[in-house]
Amino acid sequence: MSSGPIGIFGGTFNPIHNGHLRSALELKENLGLEQVRLLPAARPPLRGLPELSAEERAELVEQAVASEPGLVCDRRELSRQGPSYTVDTLAELRAELGPARPLCLIVGTDVLERLREWHRWEDLLGFAHLVVMARPGWRAPDSGQIAAWLAEHGGGVADLQQNPAGKVMMQQLRQLPISATEIRDMIARGQSPRYLLPDAVWDTIQRLGAYGARVEEQEQHGIC
Repeated sequence: MSSGPIGIFGGTFNPIHNGHLRSALELKENLGLEQVRLLPAARPPLRGLPELSAEERAELVEQAVASEPGLVCDRRELSRQGPSYTVDTLAELRAELGPARPLCLIVGTDVLERLREWHRWEDLLGFAHLVVMARPGWRAPDSGQIAAWLAEHGGGVADLQQNPAGKVMMQQLRQLPISATEIRDMIARGQSPRYLLPDAVWDTIQRLGAYGARVEEQEQHGIC
């Protein structure tokens, strides 16, 4: 079995869009990851239930990554009952992949700022490294519990190859100002989000009539 580092990129993906995909690809290349697994959350603990079911969102993710080797959809959280706690997912992956395989949990700065609200957040680094996607100009907390935690566990790209878990690192990526909320709002207003997300994803959204997508859009693109 290969032993290259694995990236874990979770989210509601409601819907997945080109911002998610570009970040995943850049992290795969910049960090030398063998694979980035995108994990749709079935029941996100800190958000309300998304409009689309977990199965529908996973279908969109699978369509989005179908042509990109190294980006894959991982449906494991859909098969578990109760809230989709990340620490449980990491524990499951660690048990499957063994103690030596480097794992990287990929999160945004918004997650870091709310990390203390996560279930068993102090245990995350026992299973994986934490990679924070930082937008230009963002500054990490310089006081408080999270700041002390960052100072204790800060690391760099070399740590991914040398250690299976335990470090926190910041990665500045190309910024594509796309949000799932904006896409849902556009669709509800009857506007097209084409070129903000993969064509296959948009076509499926129209087929499902998701987010208020109109039937006549399906007819225009020949997918009814």
